[in-house]
Amino acid sequence: MSERDGYGDGLCSDGAPDCIPPRVSRGRRSGVILPGGGGGQDTDTILLESVKAAPRRSSIIKDPSVHKVGGGRKKTVSFSSMPSEKKVSSAADCLAFMQGGCELKKIRPNSRVYCRFYTLESDLSCLRWEPSKKDGDRARLDVSSIREVRTGKSTETFLHNGPLSEHLAEEAAFSIIHGDDYQTLDLVALSADVANIWVTGLRYLLAHPSIIGGAWGGGGGGGLGEGVSVEGSLGSKMRSEWLAAEFALVDEDGYGIVSEDVAVATICKLCPGIKEAKVRLRFKEIQRSKEKLTSHVTREEFQEAYCELCTRPDVYFLLVQLSKDRECLDPQDLRLFLETEQGLSLATTEGCWELLRRYEPSAQSRERGLLGLDGFARYLQSPECQLLDPEHLGVCQDMNMPLSHYYISTSYRSYLLDDQVHGRADIGGLIKALQSGCRCLELGVTDGPEGEPLLGVDYGPDIPRHHHHHHHHHAPVTIRSALEVVNKYAFLTSQYPLLVYLCQRCSPAQQRTMAQHLKKVFGSRLYTPEALPVSLGGRATTLPSPEQLKGRVLIVGKKLPAEHEGSDGEVSEEDEEIGGGGPLAGRRMTIPGEEELGVVLVVPPPSQPRKLRLHKELSDLVTIARTGSRSFYTQRASHKQAQQQSPPSSPSSPGTPIPPEPPYWTLCSLGEGEAGRLTTESPEDLVMFTKRTLTRVRPSSVRLDSSNPNPQGYWKGGVQLVALNQQTPGAMLDLHRGRFSQNGGCGYVLRPAVMRDEVSYFSAHTQGCVPGVPPQTLRIKVISAHNLPKPQGSGAKGEVIDPYVVLELHGVPADCAEQRTRTAAQNQDDPLFDETFEFQVNMPELALLRFVVLDDDYIGDDFIGQYSVAFECLQPGYRNVPLLGMTGDPLPHTSLFVHVAITNRRGGGKAQRRGLSVRRVGRRGREYVTLRHTGIKVVDETFKLASAPLKEVTELREDAQSTTASFKEQCGLPAVAKLKQCIQSLATRLQSPEGTMGATMVLKEGYPCLDPLINLSESTRKLLAAYNTMIATQKQLIENADGVQERIAQVQREGMDFHEELPRLGEKEGLKGRKLSKAVESFTWNITVLKGQSDLLRGAKMDSLDALRQLALACEASGLTSPSSSSNSSSSTFSTAELHYSSHPMAGRRSSTHGNGRI
Repeated sequence: MSERDGYGDGLCSDGAPDCIPPRVSRGRRSGVILPGGGGGQDTDTILLESVKAAPRRSSIIKDPSVHKVGGGRKKTVSFSSMPSEKKVSSAADCLAFMQGGCELKKIRPNSRVYCRFYTLESDLSCLRWEPSKKDGDRARLDVSSIREVRTGKSTETFLHNGPLSEHLAEEAAFSIIHGDDYQTLDLVALSADVANIWVTGLRYLLAHPSIIGGAWGGGGGGGLGEGVSVEGSLGSKMRSEWLAAEFALVDEDGYGIVSEDVAVATICKLCPGIKEAKVRLRFKEIQRSKEKLTSHVTREEFQEAYCELCTRPDVYFLLVQLSKDRECLDPQDLRLFLETEQGLSLATTEGCWELLRRYEPSAQSRERGLLGLDGFARYLQSPECQLLDPEHLGVCQDMNMPLSHYYISTSYRSYLLDDQVHGRADIGGLIKALQSGCRCLELGVTDGPEGEPLLGVDYGPDIPRHHHHHHHHHAPVTIRSALEVVNKYAFLTSQYPLLVYLCQRCSPAQQRTMAQHLKKVFGSRLYTPEALPVSLGGRATTLPSPEQLKGRVLIVGKKLPAEHEGSDGEVSEEDEEIGGGGPLAGRRMTIPGEEELGVVLVVPPPSQPRKLRLHKELSDLVTIARTGSRSFYTQRASHKQAQQQSPPSSPSSPGTPIPPEPPYWTLCSLGEGEAGRLTTESPEDLVMFTKRTLTRVRPSSVRLDSSNPNPQGYWKGGVQLVALNQQTPGAMLDLHRGRFSQNGGCGYVLRPAVMRDEVSYFSAHTQGCVPGVPPQTLRIKVISAHNLPKPQGSGAKGEVIDPYVVLELHGVPADCAEQRTRTAAQNQDDPLFDETFEFQVNMPELALLRFVVLDDDYIGDDFIGQYSVAFECLQPGYRNVPLLGMTGDPLPHTSLFVHVAITNRRGGGKAQRRGLSVRRVGRRGREYVTLRHTGIKVVDETFKLASAPLKEVTELREDAQSTTASFKEQCGLPAVAKLKQCIQSLATRLQSPEGTMGATMVLKEGYPCLDPLINLSESTRKLLAAYNTMIATQKQLIENADGVQERIAQVQREGMDFHEELPRLGEKEGLKGRKLSKAVESFTWNITVLKGQSDLLRGAKMDSLDALRQLALACEASGLTSPSSSSNSSSSTFSTAELHYSSHPMAGRRSSTHGNGRI
């Protein structure tokens, strides 16, 4: 399933062959187990002694051919008897772990890997490792000589170590920079959480040099209350004081003791979502360890239990990284986090104060303006930090375009319970569909007794009547009662128009009754065809917009010709609409997805012939006439015929008059199989057809079990209405919900611009499906999961779950991909994953991301939860993903914690290895966008004028990106690192032993440059020069973007002037048939390229302005501003940029690396 499936079978978690002796590799510190974590010190001591006695010296050269030794392993089982792991909740815990020591891999520049056992001396003065050829005094590293601790594979050793580095986990790697000549010790831990502990502990020692060299007494305990962190960390003190205050509130007698029930209830109140049984079990363990005879809980025990159960290590490590080891954030820290990590470019200090007041639980901390660990965790779990951009919770798209420009949420026979043959009609299904935002509702209507039509499906006279629902023992549902329910719920969820798709086989008399019911029930809401605007040529003008049709009901159904006279007439009916098998009639088939059951069905034959008497009164109420696939083939044939004589203006848009069409709006209904064939064989024709005509795809009649097809396959072909069985949960309905959640759940989502523009080129099946627009890279780090429930139906009391996360990317074929995390074996409900995945996204507007959490099991992986979201709705930074159950309902307090980064530059993935070091890509190696030759001289001469500005676009963007990546690389950071991290790294090098800075930020023409104040080393001077070069290229881009963009726009306007004249100009040049078609295709290609490049440049300018703001804030926070350059001056410097940025909130969305969330 994924390249990460090989974990555990002779491999370490980073993919390198396991060089740890077998007798200790599986039973020792591969996870976060602290001394005193349950089992006493004896077990740890015995293990430590056995490790020291084992010959661990080994060195290997990584061979890429052996990295998949484990094959496609998926299932796991654990027989571990190790004591329960204790969570890290303070720097003292980290130091205690480091003193106990653990196995780390030492990476050398010669591609060799050495497994060593590293420990921190008890007096915190140095690191030691063994075994080593060096004597004891040389196999050590003084903590005082450490300059910096970096995370990830960011040093020369990692960056230039070829295949070896690729197979080492980014999250488990870290480097210690030491000595005056900045030597590196490059290490890889067995897991990301172990790496986090070492990084946090070492950074804490660097920030608190006073404790180095003196024993602090935390080596054996590590608990809250006896570590250095409690005394030295402001955040720890705040937390301790807050917990003491909360305990005092429930300690009514003031004796410092409460009952176990009160203590459990208090912790459950302070930490919503935690299981009561888990808290109670922890108090029982404390009682046993202390051999207490009473179940009363002291304040110290209360604090110990809370910190152990309610501290999220992932949030703690992040907080330490952001707060410079204070373990709390002030408004300035929080603002920097929001600006640089969360993409909130317009964050203000006032907004940060508001967040602090809202989420910090301690009143004392709120007064001091500090956000502690618990407040920070609450903020990260809040709706503001959800993966879905809050802008998309309401209607955020332009609703004034024709209906054919939108995807429309469509249900298929949602009134049927059970299956499509024996299923009975039920009004509840209609209510659920409307409440979920469905805007096209199908109603099957058949003749009923006493002249009253009934809701249901009739399979025609050839099908035995026992299939009909009203032969069951359930009361039939009249169409009148169904319409009243539809009218009641029609506009409660969405105010936009509701399409009622009538599928009826009633007698003319009952059709007349139904028409009267429609008029009476819907009244003024019913949009009647009398008001239809018809053009002079007899063809209806474009469809009205959802905004124009707000609150209206439109009937879709069969319609008599306009010239028909008389009370009724005959119309044809499609085979599959009513349920007959059509071309599949008589074939023996199995139910899709249930082949193993061996159930064979015979597809019912269609009646002969399919004709329907239609009453004029009902026909007159139909606003949108339903047609079959014949209308698509007729239009396509007319286009091809017209191309031989007078070709259309574009292969993707009807430009010539189309042969006679009815003077009313139509909806083309396609079967699942036929639509699938068209999206594969004729995708361009289908997209062209859907620009003007509403098209619907219905599930195959073989899906008697009400299963659903994959809607993504039809959305990429431009199909607006993909009808799904809303009553059938599963992955397909999850994707449907994800798609329609991107516009406030109103049931209408704007299709991509290339499917709407009159002149555009789009091919879903090519790698670069939109020419001129490079793919984006989506990088997702799955950090952890929280409060995972057991799978539904899992009743075993002591059973633990082995969860893993699958990430699915759905979109155009080039984008579809699936990856998975390792299995967190027996990690129960709060597993840590810390794994990063990379996806390439060619068509962001069509991409959907789906997270699925499963329980790894030998019998079958059970579903735990899922969440689907449109790519356009993703917020960057640290985000929580609220998991939903099988039916789409939220799972209480259950979520994933992830980090999201979106860039338009490849790098970090194995397939794009060459793109990692962008600094080396010179101008000769660049790929410039070119326009196609049309063969029409006057048109080609016009497009030729765009060559120079298109080249400038590439150079401006590539120069800015390359210099930025070069600066990051010289800082020792990967290409995906934030500029804030670069400035922090730069600041450590510029800081003198006395604490003064060797350079200061100076605003030159409004741009933040760095000027040296003292003589700097050569390496630091180079770094400063790289920074100023980056600023120069950003300045170049910002100041030239508008001019270049205007020149491109001018060529685009001049090119569009030829649009209507293309057939005549082509004939003049002697182009005919296929050559003329090719010329038209090249014309649309060129126009699409010009639009795409213009958008890219606009987005690049927005990103540059945003980067300058980030740099100014980061310099200010790192102390690189002189006293005269106050925060006000740096803020005012970018007031123009802020104004420019905020005036284009959606500009450059395709290429932007930030979201558009706001405070």
